[in-house]
Amino acid sequence: MALFLALLASIFFAVAVALGAMYYKQNPEAQLRKRLHDMIDAAEAERAKNPKKKKNKTPTIVTLAPSAALHSPRNMTRNFFRRVIRPLMAYLEEKFQRFTPSEIRLLLEDKIFRIGKVGVWNVKRLVTIWCLSILAATILAIMMVSGMTLHPLQKIFMILLGALMGAGIPFAMLNSAIRNRQKAIRKQLPEFLDILCVSVQAGLSFDGAVGKMTKRMHGPLIDEFKRMQNDVALGMTHQYALTNLAQRCDLEEVYLFTTSIIQAEKLGTSITRTLQTQADNMRDRHRQSVKAQALKAPVKIIFPMVLFIFPAIFVILLFPAMVSLIRAFTGR
Repeated sequence: MALFLALLASIFFAVAVALGAMYYKQNPEAQLRKRLHDMIDAAEAERAKNPKKKKNKTPTIVTLAPSAALHSPRNMTRNFFRRVIRPLMAYLEEKFQRFTPSEIRLLLEDKIFRIGKVGVWNVKRLVTIWCLSILAATILAIMMVSGMTLHPLQKIFMILLGALMGAGIPFAMLNSAIRNRQKAIRKQLPEFLDILCVSVQAGLSFDGAVGKMTKRMHGPLIDEFKRMQNDVALGMTHQYALTNLAQRCDLEEVYLFTTSIIQAEKLGTSITRTLQTQADNMRDRHRQSVKAQALKAPVKIIFPMVLFIFPAIFVILLFPAMVSLIRAFTGR
């Protein structure tokens, strides 16, 4: 095991030395000076070919950037990221993409779709992060197990457990982000529907009211409606755009709202009445959810009371009585 760790450390050291050599070989200051010298040589050759050309033009003065500016921490960090980190990530993405099952890629695409980051997050990047998480967790488990006196089967079990934890952590973080986003959408939906209903009752169309609200409000629900407007502007029908919006949010309340709007458009009923009904319904559902959370509070507070509050109370109340009993029985 020690030989394996030493071999792994030597490989990492060799890769780091190679990357550093590549970076210093491709020094941006040297490349800039070489490019400028080439430009000056080309200009002098062109001037030698055409000696009768007018010489009253103002010559172009090329100044090199100061060495301090080129070697500033910000420029060095940017150049290191562009020349080393980005090609390395592209190489890892290409390699990990081949070994990752298609089910994992489809699952990550679904997570990106539900979190509302389509076109912003890349599936290849998430696959790379997932694979690196598995490798890091496995190496950490190997390092922990190497210093323990355990049975080989127990060591193998702990290594597999570490790999499973590394595979599950990225998905747990994505699920947590999706749940937080859904909570924010559910909290913002009643207010959005109230203002939307008032705007439509004032004489605006549905699209006009949504456009006014997306310009003056912020939040994940507003971002989804902005994307719906972009889809409609690109030629998508209202029905398909609203259906995609409901699928991205993945909430029962949003499904009810989009279904009612689609049915109102198909049947030709009043949008104002539909929005008013939906606003009242969402307000009642929000009130009921708040009541349900309030009723869950006494149950949730039991565990903090048992772990933190009751021991302190017992110490304050029983400690003086125990001290007096000990003194009475011992005679001190």
